[in-house]
Amino acid sequence: MTRLFEYIGTDNIRLSVADCPVGVRIKSVNDLKNWINKTMQKPDTRGLIAATFVVDSEGYIRLADRHSEHIACAGGKSILSAGEIFFSYNKQTFEVVEITNQSTGYCPEAGSWSQVEKALEQIPLPHPGNFTTEFIFRRCPVCRQLNIVKDDLFLCAVCNTGLPKIWNCDCYRTYI
Repeated sequence: MTRLFEYIGTDNIRLSVADCPVGVRIKSVNDLKNWINKTMQKPDTRGLIAATFVVDSEGYIRLADRHSEHIACAGGKSILSAGEIFFSYNKQTFEVVEITNQSTGYCPEAGSWSQVEKALEQIPLPHPGNFTTEFIFRRCPVCRQLNIVKDDLFLCAVCNTGLPKIWNCDCYRTYI
């Protein structure tokens, strides 16, 4: 079953980026080159080009500047996955060398990788075969704080309550 992740972040962020451009849909390597050139993306100190990404509901990668919010990249819509992506460029070829599911606005499960993989293979772009860093998100059933689970320790960082093993980030949505 394919899960669509709805935005679960704060309304403050949603409203603050309402007028921001939607991420650019990448259907080919040429689209990727054009996005990099048009937005004047520059490699970081490791020579990698970083971007915010979502996989939209139609299964395509959308890219925005790394400092963009995922909700803006997605145009406010539900997504199949989201995170950060890092490209290397070598002798006319691009490759995804690092990719995460880090998005506290959508909190996609690590299992959303299958949707990312399909989107990358449509382009086609070589990739590492999975998220290079996976984040586990859970919402505390007591204080409602969003948590990133570290070292397999399912405890709320705020109130020390045990966190569920099953994804629950769409529960107890926070409105600020």
